[in-house]
Amino acid sequence: MLAWECMAEHEFIKNAEELCALAPITTAPIRHHVFVCSGKSCSARESAEVKLAFERELTARGILMGQAKKGKNPKGTVVLTECASVGFCAIGAAVMVYPDGVWYAQVQAADVPEIIESHLINGRIVDRLALMRVPAEGSAEDSKTEATWEV
Repeated sequence: MLAWECMAEHEFIKNAEELCALAPITTAPIRHHVFVCSGKSCSARESAEVKLAFERELTARGILMGQAKKGKNPKGTVVLTECASVGFCAIGAAVMVYPDGVWYAQVQAADVPEIIESHLINGRIVDRLALMRVPAEGSAEDSKTEATWEV
């Protein structure tokens, strides 16, 4: 069955309040979305520990968006997502931060507080870990080049 066929079986929700109640993320003041790679190579480089460090640190600061019953903040400013690959697992653990388009490489759990404090809170990229930057199209930092290599 195709995805659109599955969607056709469910009633389309037209009420914005009902949608927001079902998906609280729609009303959170999200500033950043952090992706931590959990692919085979990154996993071998302790990406699970990196993700746990992000979850622990963001929760402690009260900025991890999520359900209050899980100890998170429904009005948090950061979304944390585990993903299968960010494209350069051979030099993982790999972390991407959007909307800034920053790809961090060789991240260790001990680096997480610095990434949070410097980048997510104060807007300064952690240069020693930043592999490249791919700003969102149309952003103020968008340029003619597709990517800026930091190394």
